[in-house]
Amino acid sequence: MSDVPFGFGPSDRDPDRDRKRDEGGEGGNDGPKDPFGFGNLPGGGQFPGIPGMPGMPGMPGGGPGGFDVGQLGQMLSQLGQMLSSAGQAGGGGGPVNYDLAAQMATQQLAQKTSSLTDAQRTAVADALKLAELWLDPATEFPAGASESVAWTPTDWVKESMPTWKRLCDPVAQRVSGAWVEGLPEEIREAAGPMLAMIGQMGGLAFGSQLGSGLGQLAAEVLTGTEVGFPVGPERTAALLPEAIEKFTEGLDRPASEVMIFLAAREAAHHRLFAHVPWLRERLLGAVEDYARGITIDTSRIEDMARQIDPSNPASIQEAMQSGMFEPQTTPEQKAALTRLETLLALIEGWVDTVVAEGVGERLPGAGAMRETLRRRRASGGPAEQAFASIVGLELRPRKLRAAAELWKLLGEERGIEGRDAVWAHPDLLPDSDDLDDPAGFVHRRDSADPIAELEKQFAAEAAEAAEQEKPEEPGTDDEPGAAAAEEPGAADETRDKRDGEDEGGAPRA
Repeated sequence: MSDVPFGFGPSDRDPDRDRKRDEGGEGGNDGPKDPFGFGNLPGGGQFPGIPGMPGMPGMPGGGPGGFDVGQLGQMLSQLGQMLSSAGQAGGGGGPVNYDLAAQMATQQLAQKTSSLTDAQRTAVADALKLAELWLDPATEFPAGASESVAWTPTDWVKESMPTWKRLCDPVAQRVSGAWVEGLPEEIREAAGPMLAMIGQMGGLAFGSQLGSGLGQLAAEVLTGTEVGFPVGPERTAALLPEAIEKFTEGLDRPASEVMIFLAAREAAHHRLFAHVPWLRERLLGAVEDYARGITIDTSRIEDMARQIDPSNPASIQEAMQSGMFEPQTTPEQKAALTRLETLLALIEGWVDTVVAEGVGERLPGAGAMRETLRRRRASGGPAEQAFASIVGLELRPRKLRAAAELWKLLGEERGIEGRDAVWAHPDLLPDSDDLDDPAGFVHRRDSADPIAELEKQFAAEAAEAAEQEKPEEPGTDDEPGAAAAEEPGAADETRDKRDGEDEGGAPRA
């Protein structure tokens, strides 16, 4: 599996990757290579003068025959449009050319999809309605989707593009910015308007990468949440009938049963995200935290540049492939990826547990389909492909199974209400260490009420805030009483006057 964001070479990753991805034997391979198609773009070359930036679609030298005149013409046309707008205000349009991405993905899918029939749309609507009824007793969260739709792969690309923009922008922005920041000041001044053109070339390159990847991904996804969270409009549950039909061909189960099982997973995702309002932002925040730390070690580039012989193309190619242009992974980035992986595992584990409880006894093949989806993830499903390509995160099946075990144990010990109450606040969620010991986390939680813990925490924070805002007591240096108390004999004079009066205030005899 490719685990390198936007075509950069691999940085230090989890050592588990060198072993089988699953200790139980699942997915012993590395999964699909280069899932977003970064290395499979026609040509797969480099932009001249921009080391490490993937080739344009149709670059000469790619594919059988080595050269496609039609694709070359398209590439030159796009390049001409880009250059013509390089000097115009706002011509860059951001770090990724999403118009190009959508266009490439749609063209890639044009020959693979067809219009949906009324029967397919009805089957999707009926499956989602039944799934919602079956999930009601399995979770405290009510239905989260207010609309059910059937999508073609092209619909998926169109409806999910705003989400991909939020996911990809932080990483692409930092990758592009790192190059400019790494240039010496004199080079930046000399480049002038060329920097804007380079930025547009980067946006075009990233757009072509994303478009190729989305085109491949759209042909595989089964539901609107298969990447781990809803990628379409809020509260819109979506199934892709064409992909589900192809998926069903490899299973020994009725098509209606497969449709209902996948509808239950889609509905469960929407229940979670609709009633845990901080969850989506938490996910996107982890991606942004990762992107914020992207830097390129320019000193390493300078050192290796001294070793390049301009007259020897082989030395240049060797330097390009040595990883000299890779972003450096910082401890903060590794922590962000750990948070992201843990949160995705907890989401998947909760959905897996809730769906098993909701439909397990009603669908005879639920257990087999559950195992099939686990193998699909282990070998590199859409969620694994997406996050591997954007931030270089490899989702490990062991984490997903541990999360499912944790939610199951919580439900057995504390009931459905106590299990779902853990989502009340991000501070109550298990962390990566807890996934290594699900039973230990459950036993620690067994004697405590998560809501009571949260209320206790809020009360402590409120008390601390009130203490900080509390006004100073009378008698401070700023109040009149303090000055009076400091005057010599003032207290004695007041006491003598009080002793000389009776209770009514009249002078004593």
